[in-house]
Amino acid sequence: MSTLISATAAHAEVMAAIHAAVFPPAERWGAEAFATQLGLPGTFGLIADADGFVLARVVADEAEILTLAVLPESQRRGFASGLLGEAHRRAALLGAAAILLEVAERNVAARGLYSAFGYEQVGRRRRYYADGDDALVLRLGLTSCAAKGR
Repeated sequence: MSTLISATAAHAEVMAAIHAAVFPPAERWGAEAFATQLGLPGTFGLIADADGFVLARVVADEAEILTLAVLPESQRRGFASGLLGEAHRRAALLGAAAILLEVAERNVAARGLYSAFGYEQVGRRRRYYADGDDALVLRLGLTSCAAKGR
């Protein structure tokens, strides 16, 4: 696994470039969006070298993965697992008891990753994405995550 660093607004351009390499045009976030999110209370980002990142936020006792992206050429090398595991750890340290995320139903690889961590589907947002795909709402209790070392 690579070295993880905490993201700041200074990393917004790198995060936007990685996001653009992974997501369809209608779902891409620009550097301004990343800089804005990173400036909000409770929001944190982690970068794995220049191969990927995760952006999350904690509000009260609940966390949310806002976005997670790993460059196509760096996928299947443990970057997403490392980023997700550290996001869980940091969210728990910030007081979150559970973490949620949305994933495109069509994104089989991401769904497999989240399933491996123990996420369970708790909802569905119909036609959530620009292409009309549904978003699956997934949840993980962070106490169960800590018990498994994730």
